Amino acid sequence: MKKRIVCMTLALMMTASQVVSVSASREDELREEQAATSAQLDATYAQIDQLYSAKQQLQSEIDALDANLVNVMVSIQTLEGDISNKETDIQNTQTALEKAQNAKTKQYEAMKERIQYIYEKGGNAAWFQMMMDADNLSDLLTKAEYTQKMYEYDRQSLEKYANTIDQVTQLGDQYKQEKAELEGMKQEYESESVNLQTQIDTKKANSADCDNEIAYAQQMATEYSNLIVQQQAEIEQLEAERIAAEEEARRQAEAEAAAAAEEAARQAAEEEAAQEEDQSNSDEEDQEDEDHSEDSEDTDDEESDEDHSEDENTDSDYSEDEDTSSDDSSSDDVEYDEYGNVIDSDNTVDPDDYESSSSSSSSSSSSSSSSSGSSIVDYAMQFVGNPYVWGGTSLTNGADCSGFTQSVYAQFGYSLPRTSYEQQNWGTEVSYADAQPGDLICYGGHVAIYMGNGQIVHASNSQDGIKISNDATYRTILSVRRPS
Repeated sequence: MKKRIVCMTLALMMTASQVVSVSASREDELREEQAATSAQLDATYAQIDQLYSAKQQLQSEIDALDANLVNVMVSIQTLEGDISNKETDIQNTQTALEKAQNAKTKQYEAMKERIQYIYEKGGNAAWFQMMMDADNLSDLLTKAEYTQKMYEYDRQSLEKYANTIDQVTQLGDQYKQEKAELEGMKQEYESESVNLQTQIDTKKANSADCDNEIAYAQQMATEYSNLIVQQQAEIEQLEAERIAAEEEARRQAEAEAAAAAEEAARQAAEEEAAQEEDQSNSDEEDQEDEDHSEDSEDTDDEESDEDHSEDENTDSDYSEDEDTSSDDSSSDDVEYDEYGNVIDSDNTVDPDDYESSSSSSSSSSSSSSSSSGSSIVDYAMQFVGNPYVWGGTSLTNGADCSGFTQSVYAQFGYSLPRTSYEQQNWGTEVSYADAQPGDLICYGGHVAIYMGNGQIVHASNSQDGIKISNDATYRTILSVRRPS
């Protein structure tokens, strides 16, 4: 009968386990899908970070090109001013050249008139006539000297004007050449400005493409986040259904087992009653046989019955002693609470003992957590400056955000999940106001280690690598997790 009850119970448990296993299988599939979605979300956030880095790089290049373009435009304006000044200089030299040529012409005409006058008055005998008209030798020499000076003056004036014309002409040619060079430089700068403007337009188009890709990636990240929320809700629903099914199966198994036990007890009672009835019939038959026996045998039977009665009394006394001993042992039991304090007979604990134990436990836990958190921060800071590598977990050769935190905490015996989403559900959640060094700061698709004073150390992106940030709230904080 006991084997039958055990078999029935096992059958019910196997049936319940099959129902539960189906639910658990779907739950495992959902968890795998959620992990894959979380990995895609992390990849999307990493792509967004890379796109932001690329956009920042493009913006830096655009700013540099803008600065170059401004310098080129300023140079063009300067060249235009210089060209204008050269044109003025050329006009001035042209005016000076005309004046010099006019002065030379006038001087030449005056000299011709004087020469003509001398020859017209004296002809070939002009010098002889001048000597004859002289009153004395001194007057003659004076007239001769005057005439010579007049010739010298005319000759020097002509040479001077000729030199002036040559100089002005050369200066005009120089100004024209310089103007041509300035105009050539201006053309080069104008070509450079066109080239720079083309590069700026291309960079701005690439930046606009980055904006479009970022918008699309953010849309995909939102969809992944919503999908993760839906998957989590379905997982929780399946988990609740599984727990309810297990409870129902357990209840049914217990009910079936109880019913089987009652049936077994009923059958056992019936069998016992049948056995007692058979025994009673057998006793009656024996009694009839005994009525025909001798008196001596009756006497022996009476003595035997008396001995049997005494044995029953003795057994009864022994049973009572066992019950009494059990009661005494039960009354001597002492109960303790979770801190080792004795619970009084009225099921209460001495308040002084409780406060002392609780305070000691809390103080010890806080001190240990703070010390461990500082050690985690000190260890993590050794790797500041090392590269960021998507999917990496090496603290020296490169790690991403979740790989960095996983490897750091592993040095202190903590086993973190691999992805940033899974790490959001690890440890014990605390508020940011209560955050301590060594806590995990969780963002959307990113994680960091809290250093205290609003600072974090984290594997940021491919451009900055592992670094320290002074503002832990630079992004929306989804959760703060404490190692437990």
